[in-house]
Amino acid sequence: MNNAAERAEFWVGATVLAVAAGFLVWSTSGGSLASNLGSGSYELRAAFPNVDGIEAGTDIRVAGVKVGRVAGVELNPQTYYAEARLRIPQTIRLPSDSAALIQSDGLLGGSYIELQPGGAPDDLQPGDEIEDVQGAVSLLSLMMKFVDSQGSEDGDE
Repeated sequence: MNNAAERAEFWVGATVLAVAAGFLVWSTSGGSLASNLGSGSYELRAAFPNVDGIEAGTDIRVAGVKVGRVAGVELNPQTYYAEARLRIPQTIRLPSDSAALIQSDGLLGGSYIELQPGGAPDDLQPGDEIEDVQGAVSLLSLMMKFVDSQGSEDGDE
């Protein structure tokens, strides 16, 4: 009986380790495994002054609906802007005057990129850059500006 219990413990432990390793691989892939499986997508680029909270695997939404993921983010050493590569399904064609905005899911939530389609007659092509962008807004810096403005108003009176 002791031998059977040791074998059961071994297999349970091995299963737990295998599941943990699977989660580790899945979480560090940043969604790249899923994006490589489907060839029905294309990439757009967007250069942001600040991408706080955005990384590979971050959601891309249109009208609040998840339509893609960020494929990667790199710093452009010439412009010092963060260039994001956005992977979008082929079925979604965005007008060339569309905008990309970094939004927050709430005070404690993560960030995502919201695409706002424009009204131009021509569409963005694979590899094109979305030029109308709005970077991440830091809630902490906004609160500090508010506190500073309140302090300066009190000192004026």
